[in-house]
Amino acid sequence: MTEELMHFVDGVRVKGTSGRFGDVFNPATGEVTKRAPLASADEVRKAIASSAAALPGWAATPPAKRAQVMFNFRDLLHKHMDELAELVSQEHGKTLDDAKGSVTRGLEVVEFACGIPHLLKGDYSASVAGGVDSFNTRQPVGVCAGITPFNFPAMVPMWMFPMALACGNTFILKPSERDPSCGVRLAELMFEAGLPEGCLNVINGDKEAVDTLLTDPGVGAISFVGSTAIGRYIYETGAAHGKRVQALCGAKNHMIIMPDADIDQAVDATIGAAYGSAGERCMAVSVAVAVGDEAADAFVKQLAPRVQSLKVGPYTDASAEMGPVITRESKERIERYIGEGLADGAELVVDGRGISLQGYENGYFVGGTLFDRVTTEMSIYKDEIFGPVLVVVRAESYDEAKQMVIDHEYGNGAAIFTRDGDTARNFTQDVNIGMVGVNVPIPVPVAYHSFGGWKASLFGDHSIHGMEGVRFYTKLKTVTARWPSGIKEGAVFNFHSGSDTGH
Repeated sequence: MTEELMHFVDGVRVKGTSGRFGDVFNPATGEVTKRAPLASADEVRKAIASSAAALPGWAATPPAKRAQVMFNFRDLLHKHMDELAELVSQEHGKTLDDAKGSVTRGLEVVEFACGIPHLLKGDYSASVAGGVDSFNTRQPVGVCAGITPFNFPAMVPMWMFPMALACGNTFILKPSERDPSCGVRLAELMFEAGLPEGCLNVINGDKEAVDTLLTDPGVGAISFVGSTAIGRYIYETGAAHGKRVQALCGAKNHMIIMPDADIDQAVDATIGAAYGSAGERCMAVSVAVAVGDEAADAFVKQLAPRVQSLKVGPYTDASAEMGPVITRESKERIERYIGEGLADGAELVVDGRGISLQGYENGYFVGGTLFDRVTTEMSIYKDEIFGPVLVVVRAESYDEAKQMVIDHEYGNGAAIFTRDGDTARNFTQDVNIGMVGVNVPIPVPVAYHSFGGWKASLFGDHSIHGMEGVRFYTKLKTVTARWPSGIKEGAVFNFHSGSDTGH
């Protein structure tokens, strides 16, 4: 029997009332396992009203008490790690190790949020003028909302709501309808950790729910992670309705391999960076730029057998290194790009099409795919494929390789593998990329730094988590104060009970 999922509002699971549902699939089998309710605009507005009602009390809660809720939540995440990873793998398809790793990266942001009393400290300047002092504080934005993608149903929500809540906001999460169960479970754990009712609500839905969050005046800020086309729409619509918006979008991350690079190290790094999570992540390495034919030949020669031998299977297979992609449409899109690459003249070194596993013939499996001799005019170079496809481009010089990174429309991440410090420093300084790795293939910042790209990879002025997260989820207020000099005759300075003068 297909399980019917629910929303989470005012501290409890609630049934959807719109009468519309979206199917949730097991990507390894192609079977419908659950149905997610797709909220109506009225249902979303009720969640907004709930969060608005909870806002004054939560915003007035001392930061140290809000931090204690985060400490409790952290402990519960450790306790329920296996359960959360299982939920992620069931609906997304990624291996359990990969799922646990993603929960852990979200947990690190929760740990950062535990330090919110320190993070919210303001600045103070005495005597900016005669008898005048000035100071600033950071105060909550209000009701915030997060629209999160299918590829990280635990990690990305935890990049958002812990920071927003720690800063004193209330929050509405709209998880991907492809794998929504983890979002509701996280909200339950937050409630168990001591979060008051209404402070974190979860609404499942599609475009109707998203548009309501974007246009309703009760929502003050929107966080989004997903594709560039939708991110641009989120940013433009939200901003047009007076909201603060951060939209983290698509990528085509390049990894430059210099002639002096440690090829063994580069190949080891590429296997995880290009094919982990079936390539369904915005920080996946999808372009390897080898400088010089000698480096390119050595890189492809060592990489090809590793890609060919990648073990593809369901998450229940402990030996699987890569699971299925999220939907049949995703599989068809990825395979279409592989065909386009062939038609455009790229050399298909490893072909990941045609994977069929016994007992999982209807699963959405695509094997690791490797192209060589790709040019910058090809669609497999220009477009974000979002699958286990790596393209190798050959450059004659470092300057040519660097210019490819600079010229590409996306600016999320880039890496360089080299032994030369001068080259590495030049690369980190010159490229117009938000996150850069030196001999590190996936330069995702730790939780106390901030995650965000440049160019078409980010719309809005703030990156996510770290201090940028604190800045996004708070508004700065600066106070300039002058007090009359002298002591009023008859003033009382004792702190006895019932005296207003002692407070």
